Amino acid sequence: MAMVVHQHRESSSGSIHKHLDAGKYVRYTAEQVEALERVYAECPKPSSLRRQQLIRECPILSNIEPKQIKVWFQNRRCREKQRKESSRLQTVNRKLSAMNKLLMEENDRLQKQVSQLVSENGLMRQHLRTAPTTTDASCESAVTTTHHSLRDASNPAGLLSIAEETLAEFLSKATGTAIDWIQMPGMKPGPDSVGIFAISHSCSRVAARACGLVSLEPTKIIEILKDRPSWFRDCRSLEVFTMFPAGNGGTIELLYTQIYAPTTLAPARDFWTLRYTTTLENGSLVVCERSLSGTGAGPNASAASQFVRAEMLPSGYLIRPCEGGGSIIHIVDHLNLEAWSVPEVLRPLYESSKVIAQKMTIAALRYIRQIAQETSGEVVYSLGRQPAVLRTFSQRLNRGFNDAINGFNDDGWSVLSGDGAEDVTVAINSTKSLGTTSNTLPMLGGILCAKASMLLQNVPPAVLVRFLREHRSEWADFNVDAYSATALKTNSCAYPGMRPTRFTGSQIIMPLGHTIEHEEMLEVIRLEGHSLGHENAFISGDIHLLQMCRGIDESAVGACAELVFAPIDEMFPDDAPLLPSGFRIIPLDSISNDAQDTLNAQRTLDLTSSLEVGPATNTAQNASSSSCAARSLLTIAFQFPYEDNLQENVATMARQYVRSVISSVQRVAMAISPTGLGPTLGPKVSPGSPEALTLAQWINQSYSYHMGAQLLGTDSVGAESVLKNLWHHHDAILCCSIKSLPVFIFANKAGLDMLETTLVALQDITLDKIFDESGRKALFAELAKIMQQGFAYLAGGICMSAMGRHISYEQAIAWKVVADDESTVHCLAFSFINWSFV
Repeated sequence: MAMVVHQHRESSSGSIHKHLDAGKYVRYTAEQVEALERVYAECPKPSSLRRQQLIRECPILSNIEPKQIKVWFQNRRCREKQRKESSRLQTVNRKLSAMNKLLMEENDRLQKQVSQLVSENGLMRQHLRTAPTTTDASCESAVTTTHHSLRDASNPAGLLSIAEETLAEFLSKATGTAIDWIQMPGMKPGPDSVGIFAISHSCSRVAARACGLVSLEPTKIIEILKDRPSWFRDCRSLEVFTMFPAGNGGTIELLYTQIYAPTTLAPARDFWTLRYTTTLENGSLVVCERSLSGTGAGPNASAASQFVRAEMLPSGYLIRPCEGGGSIIHIVDHLNLEAWSVPEVLRPLYESSKVIAQKMTIAALRYIRQIAQETSGEVVYSLGRQPAVLRTFSQRLNRGFNDAINGFNDDGWSVLSGDGAEDVTVAINSTKSLGTTSNTLPMLGGILCAKASMLLQNVPPAVLVRFLREHRSEWADFNVDAYSATALKTNSCAYPGMRPTRFTGSQIIMPLGHTIEHEEMLEVIRLEGHSLGHENAFISGDIHLLQMCRGIDESAVGACAELVFAPIDEMFPDDAPLLPSGFRIIPLDSISNDAQDTLNAQRTLDLTSSLEVGPATNTAQNASSSSCAARSLLTIAFQFPYEDNLQENVATMARQYVRSVISSVQRVAMAISPTGLGPTLGPKVSPGSPEALTLAQWINQSYSYHMGAQLLGTDSVGAESVLKNLWHHHDAILCCSIKSLPVFIFANKAGLDMLETTLVALQDITLDKIFDESGRKALFAELAKIMQQGFAYLAGGICMSAMGRHISYEQAIAWKVVADDESTVHCLAFSFINWSFV
C-alpha cells in the first residue's frame, strides 16, 4: 500500500512539472512571431486542430508546444483588446476635452452677452430718465448690415474691403455677442452629440449656429463645405463667377447660387454673394460669405427669372486645428429669404431659424462627421457598396425629386394645359431621357411629372412617412409602378401594353445603408409579382425600387420628412437611370387666422377648409385655429416616362393616379391623426334609422377628431372610429353645402366611386349636375319636408357621375345636418341605396 501511494505521488509530481514546463514563458524569434502574426490576422482565435496544423506547416514552430501557442494567441488577443480600449479612451478624452473647451467658450460668450445687456439696460434707464422717448432695441439694431453695391466691388481693393468687413462681422456672430443665440430646442450637447446648436432669438431674419468636433483636418473640411451642392440638399447649383487672390494667402470669389423651392407653392431662391477664404493669425481657417446688391447680378440674368433674389448676411465657417488631431468647427448661417414672396401660410418656412438650422447648419456638420467616419472605416455598408456610391445615389434621388417639384424652364420643363381642375399640375420635359445603360435604350419621348401640394393638420410628418413607407399597398397602384419599371427592362414603355402581372400586395425592404444618426436611410424595395401569361411564366414579375427615407425621427425639431423612390433594374448598376417620385412633408409653425384665410383662398386640399358653416360652428372653428394646432405641408410628385404618341394617355393616367394617391394619403392622415381635438360624440346612432341619425354629429365629429376613437352605430362596432364607419359604409353618402348653388363638400368611398371623382375634385361638382330633371323636381318638392321633419325618402331614379355615366339607385334618403346647437343647418346629406352604373 505504501509503495502504491509513493508511485502515485511521483506521478502527480511529474504531471505538475510537465504542466509548468508546458506553460512556462517561451522566448519567440522574430520569424516565429511573424508567422504567428500572419495566422492571427486571418484568425485571431484558432481552434486546437488549426494550431496543430500550424505547427506541422511551419517548421520554425516545431519546437513549440501547442499549449504554448494557445497561450501566445490568448496574450495577443488581450494586448489587442487593451490597445483598442486605450485608443477608445484616448479618443473619448480628446472629444471631452474639446467639448469642454467649446462649453467654456460658450460660457465666456454668454457672460459677455450678459455684461453687454446689463450695460445696455443701464444706458436705457439713463436715457429714459433724461428723454422719455421710445426706442427699438430689436435684433436688427444689434446686427446691422451694410448693403454693398457693385460700385464698391468694381475693383479688387473694394472687394477686399468688403471681405474684411464680412470677416469681422462673421467672427462676431460665431464667437461673439452680435446675435442673441438660444439653444436649439430638442438638441442638448453631450459627448455623443453631433455638436452644440443654437438659433437666433427675437430676430426678424433667420440665423443658426453650430460648433462641434470633427476628426478631419481643417483643409479637408474647407474643401467639403465649399462644395455646397454635395451636402446642402436644396442647393441646385453653385457657380464661381470670378476669383482672385487676397492678402495672407486668401482668396476672394464672386458666387451665384440657386436654391430649390421645397414645394410647388413657392418660387425658388438665388444668391449673388462674395466669399472670402483666409487664415487667421492663430492658424484657424475661415470661409465667410455675404450678399452683394443688385437684383440682376449674376452670370446669367435671364436664367434667374424663376428665382427670387434672397440675401445672405455675413455667414460662414471657422475651423481651428484641435490638439491630438481633428478640428473644432463653428458654422453660422444668417439669411433673409424674402418671406413676402410666398403665401402667408408658408411664411413660417422662410421665417423660422429652426428650419434653417435643420436644413443647412446641422446638415453641414452631420455631413462632415459622416465623411470622417467613412474615411476612418467606421461605416460599413451591405452588398459591398462603397459609401461614396450610396451617397451619390441618395443625392441623385434628392436632386431628381427637387427638379420635378420645381420644373425649371432651363431644364426643359413646360406645363401642360389642365383638365379643368386645379388640384394637380402636369409638366413635361421632352429634352430628358433615362439615358443609355446595358438594359435601356433611349427610345422614350420624354418625362412627364404630375405634382400637387396639400395642407395636413395635426399629423406628425414622421409618423405619416413611416406609414407610407411600411404600408405601400394602402396608397400605391402596383400596375403604375410596373409601367414605370418597364422602361428599365425593355426598349419600349408602351402604354398600356404592359406584361400582365398579378401583384401580391407585399413588399420586401432590403437596407443598403444609413447615416450615422439614422436621419436618412437608403434601401431597395422589392414588390412581388407573378406573370399571368404562359409565355412569361419563367420571367420574374417583381419590381425593384431604390428608396430614400428621411426625417422619421419624431424628436427632430423643424425637420421635414421625405419618402423618395425610383424604379431600378434588379441588377442595380452604379450608373442606373433614376426617375424619382415621392412625398415631402414639411412641418409648419403656428399659423395665424389670416394665414389660414389666405390658405383657404388658394384652394388647398384641407378638407375642413371647404365647409360652409353657420355662425356657431364658425366660432368654434376659429377658436380651434387660434389654438395653434400643428400643421404640415405635403408635396407629392410622380414622374412617368412616355412615348411621343402616348403623351396624352400618360398625362391622363398621371392625373388620375396622383388624385387617387392624394385621396388615399388624406384618408391615412386622418386615420393616424391624434384624437382629443373636438367635443365628445353624442348618442350612438345607426345608419339604417334616419329618424335618429344626426349626421352633423357623424361628420362634424369626424372632422374635429380626424378619425378619432369614438364609436358609431351599434355597440358591436367596438373601438372603430367614427369616420371609418362612414367611409366604408356600403351606401354612397354625399354632403352638399347650403347656398344658392350647392356644391358637394364630402363623400365616403362609395360616394366617390359612384361619382367617379376624388375628394379633391369633389368640390367642383354641384348638386344639380348629378340629378336629371325629374330627380331635381322630386328633391325640390321634398325640401320643405326635409327642413321641418329632418329627413325625407326619395324614390329611385337615375343620376349622373362626373364622367357622364348614368347611375341607377333603388332609393335615396336626404337628411338635414344640423350643428351642435341644433339651430343652424350645417349641410344636406344624401344616401343612395343599391346604386349601380347603367
